[in-house]
Amino acid sequence: MNAANTNSARFGMTVPVPGVPLADHRALVAEMADLGYTDLWTGEADGHDAFTPLVLASQWAPGLRLGTAIVPAFTRGPLVIAQSAASAAQAAQAAGGRFVLGLGTSSDVIVERWNGVAFDRPLARVRDTVRAVKALLAGEKVTEAYETFSLAGARLAEPPGAEVPVMVAALRPGMLRLAGREGDGAIVNWLSAGDVHTVAPYVRETDPAKEIVARIFVCPTSDAEQARAAGRRMITAYLNVPVYAAFHQWLGRGEALAPMWAAWRAGDRAGALAAVPDSVVDELLIHGPPEACRERIEAYRAAGVTTPVLMLIAPEDPAGASCC
Repeated sequence: MNAANTNSARFGMTVPVPGVPLADHRALVAEMADLGYTDLWTGEADGHDAFTPLVLASQWAPGLRLGTAIVPAFTRGPLVIAQSAASAAQAAQAAGGRFVLGLGTSSDVIVERWNGVAFDRPLARVRDTVRAVKALLAGEKVTEAYETFSLAGARLAEPPGAEVPVMVAALRPGMLRLAGREGDGAIVNWLSAGDVHTVAPYVRETDPAKEIVARIFVCPTSDAEQARAAGRRMITAYLNVPVYAAFHQWLGRGEALAPMWAAWRAGDRAGALAAVPDSVVDELLIHGPPEACRERIEAYRAAGVTTPVLMLIAPEDPAGASCC
């Protein structure tokens, strides 16, 4: 999909592309830059880590803005996060680009089940991590008893030398406000263009210019039934995770998704798939021919998104949706 055919100022793509070995991304990354994409953003779940693909991309397509969406605040300590961010920032700077650190809670599934870390007080943990990491990236020596951890004499031996923006992944009001007040903006996920009108005011309560990055799932195919089948698999995999279920309850999809949630809790996976309404799939997964997809992507920008970040979904393999 050619980003140059839009009126966008910033336009991002999610990397790595699912199913493509990392070593084979050089030509893809270069082509994305040639097509007009300004940003590349990673995720971190059960595939590659968030930083390594961006360091490679900084050398393959100099000048791009590179961001993590997101690094979990629970699965690394603040100093390790700051070390990785500083190294990625220096690699991007050396190639004429910029680096943005996106932090968030991730989910209880990734944090507790897959990493064995208690998913306790997520809002406080992200707030404390943002404060600590920003201080470390600024070159400060940090001795502080935060609410969720303590640091004693932590300091980066090689700070990045230039400001590294820190953005916060957010779903509901508390984290959205944190993203706007203490972060450099919000990273949002799994929402429709219409939902942006609900989340954006919380991010921009204190600064109407705060950036909002939105990961948008796009399945460019004219086969609507095939796209919806992929979308149902994605939705049952993600929106049964408690943090996302709560998000969509808050957005007003509780009644539409209640049958899916009930079937999932009963262990009826096939019933859960069948219970996902087409209307919900069509709201959360953009599909259709490329021109129709472009129009729907631009609707996110019109609703208040600063940087749309596409995640391409192949109809036959929606597993690539596990990004953050």
